[in-house]
Amino acid sequence: MSIYPTLCELCGLEAPKHNEGVSVVLLLKDPAAKWDRPALTTHGKDNHGIRTERWRYIRYADGGEELYDHDADPLEWKNLAKDPAKASVISELRKHLPEKNVQDAPTKAGQGKGKKKKAKLKAKADE
Repeated sequence: MSIYPTLCELCGLEAPKHNEGVSVVLLLKDPAAKWDRPALTTHGKDNHGIRTERWRYIRYADGGEELYDHDADPLEWKNLAKDPAKASVISELRKHLPEKNVQDAPTKAGQGKGKKKKAKLKAKADE
């Protein structure tokens, strides 16, 4: 989400309003700059990880959650997501999840379906 606005800024272009990400040009220029946003990783629709200096929170498309305290558990052995004492941590980290989730990009198998459809349309047009 941050690559596009970063490239826009580097090229002197205005980033589109629909993009939820923020430019990281400040960090590229000065890696020690103050940065108060966690890192967001997305793997497929509705599967996101939020990482701060201390915490890693994962939210899966099926509603499953994981929470790890990297100060106490850097290898992520103990999932704290169901610990009621950590509810406020999860609530705070959830604020950084994307508001919009788009469909996954088509796979090669999905692209093949498009080719078959085009072939059928072409065959109909040739009739």
